[in-house]
Amino acid sequence: MPPYPGDRTGPRRARGLGRFTGPRPPRPEACELCGTPVSGDGHRHLVETERRALVCACRPCAVLFDRPGAATGRYRTVPDRYLSDPGHRLDGGAWDRLRIPVGTAFFFHNAALGRPVALYPSPAGATESELDPDAWQSLLDATPLAALLRPDVEALLLRRDGGRTSCHLVPVDICYELVGRMRLLWQGFDGGAEARAALREFSAEVERRARPVAAATAPTGTGAP
Repeated sequence: MPPYPGDRTGPRRARGLGRFTGPRPPRPEACELCGTPVSGDGHRHLVETERRALVCACRPCAVLFDRPGAATGRYRTVPDRYLSDPGHRLDGGAWDRLRIPVGTAFFFHNAALGRPVALYPSPAGATESELDPDAWQSLLDATPLAALLRPDVEALLLRRDGGRTSCHLVPVDICYELVGRMRLLWQGFDGGAEARAALREFSAEVERRARPVAAATAPTGTGAP
C-alpha cells in the first residue's frame, strides 16, 4: 500500500487497496500460487504486502507462508484467530478521540508504512480516518488486543452500538469482506435496513467465533479453558 497523503482535512478513500475495497469476486477454482484446485472452504488467504492485495491459496501453500521467518517475505498468511476483550476500557470518550464518523471501524499495523492505520466501511469502500498517535495509544492502554496484532494480517475491530463498544481481534480479510458487503448494500445516509442487518449478522458471527483474550493468552498449565 503506498503512503497516504499527508493532509488532515478529513476522512478519505484509502488508496492502493485494490481488491480489498470492492465486492469479493467469486472464489477461484485454483490456488493463485501453485494452481492446485480449491473449492468451498478448502483455501485460505494471504496478504501480498507489495500490492496490498488478498491472494487465495490452498492450505499447503498457506502453511508454507505461515512458518517462522516467513513474515518478512512478500506473502503473509492471514491467521484464523478471533479474540474478544470483554474487559476493555473503551468508553464514549475514547471513541470520540478516534474521530470515526460511523459505528464500525478496524485498525491494523501497516508494516510498509511502519504505523497503524484506521479504516471504516462506507458507500465508497474502505475509507481511512487519520489516526492520531495519542488516539492509538489510548487503544493500547484500553485493551491488550491492540498490542497482540500481527502486522498486515490481523485487525482490531471496534463496533459502537447503543452506547456499547465491542472489541475484537480478527483476521484482516473478514474486515475487507465486510467493506465489500456494506458497499453493495449501502443505501441513503445511514446505510439502510439491509446494510444494518448484514452488519448485525457479521458481528454475531465474530462474537460466536471469538475466545476471551485472557483464556487465549494464558500460560500452559494455568487451568484456563
